[in-house]
Amino acid sequence: MSERVVYERPPQQINDQIRALLDSLYRADSGRILATLIRLLGDFDLAEEAMHEAFAAALSLWPTSEVPANPRPWLISTARFKAIDTLRRRARFDASQDELVHYLEAQSTSAESSKENEDASLEDDRLRLIFTCCHPALPPEGQLALTLREVCGLTTEEIARAFLITPATLAQRIVRAKTKIRETPIPYEVPTPEELPQRLGAVLHVIYLVFNEGYSAAAGAEVTRADLTREAIRLGRLLNELQPEPEVMGAEVTGLLALMLLQESRRAARTSPRGELILLENQDRALWNKEQIAEGVALLQKALKSGPFGSYTLQAAIATVHARAESVAATDWRQIVALYDQLLRIQPSPVVQLNRAVAIAMCDGPEAGLAEIDAVLKQGELDNYYLAHSARADLYRRLGRTAEARASYEKALALTQQEPERRFLARRIEELK
Repeated sequence: MSERVVYERPPQQINDQIRALLDSLYRADSGRILATLIRLLGDFDLAEEAMHEAFAAALSLWPTSEVPANPRPWLISTARFKAIDTLRRRARFDASQDELVHYLEAQSTSAESSKENEDASLEDDRLRLIFTCCHPALPPEGQLALTLREVCGLTTEEIARAFLITPATLAQRIVRAKTKIRETPIPYEVPTPEELPQRLGAVLHVIYLVFNEGYSAAAGAEVTRADLTREAIRLGRLLNELQPEPEVMGAEVTGLLALMLLQESRRAARTSPRGELILLENQDRALWNKEQIAEGVALLQKALKSGPFGSYTLQAAIATVHARAESVAATDWRQIVALYDQLLRIQPSPVVQLNRAVAIAMCDGPEAGLAEIDAVLKQGELDNYYLAHSARADLYRRLGRTAEARASYEKALALTQQEPERRFLARRIEELK
């Protein structure tokens, strides 16, 4: 028999302890549980409803009984039976649901006798889910919205705020994507090696966007969201293990994982103990995670040797130059400019141009960088991108052009919703007085 945890505490302490345990389980495992339930039930909404009912059942039952030593299978099993109960109720009004109930009941019986196989597949379920959410039959905005909602567990409001759209618009995208998956139907599976190259690009892009939202949250009280960066890195590792021969987009899978690890290595140094933003030039590099840097550099070298590579590998190369430098002054900014030149050739982007302009300022001085930033802003695509105005303000500040610096800082402040960034910009404006 499996070991179980028994709480010998007064009732209120038990309830608080169970609630804390379930909160922790929800944060750590709800994504995996949901992915498995979608595989078992074949329906996004039914799976989500059943999962929440299972957590509610645990909150009700566990304080008066033994807590399972391995709660995740208990929650999955309970959710599956909750879903069957829901479908039974629907079957009273819709005969087509009756066949599905019988199928799930038979599936549940066989699952009870093959726990080991199910446990072994749990880690693959989120990979299946992300390939389903990123299926080419779905529009790009639907792929991203569905992945952030179902794979990463962001709320509709959080996603809408991050992409500057209304929650109602975002919810419509998710509903349309789910409907498309159900009616097409889109298979819930990892593509075959032959199909993988056509499908991998969208998945890498979504993982990249998830990591970026975690690395620099678009809004809220924190600079970063560790849950999102961890999840993106975990998905990157799964893809890296799954990938076929390196010549089949393998370099970019490895390059993206390298990039994420190198960027994540700076997390502890990017904010103060009070949560205040710390710029790269002021970070304590002793706090950078040396293990992540070593792994990221090794992966980059592997990607560079694997064959044709793209934007993720080049960005990882830029991050490696930063990671190897002892300080901002000791950084090889010429090499960074050269890498941005390569990146612009394969991925022309105003954001890449902006980053290159900042690197030029570090090589050739603030005036040279300012001329580059002004040229980028004239294109009009970064008018509402606060980092462009913040970078411009910083170069004005270094040149002693106080009025222009203040105007650019104020524009940047008006465009950002991230609280630590807002406090940082407000301090810069106050300093200029």
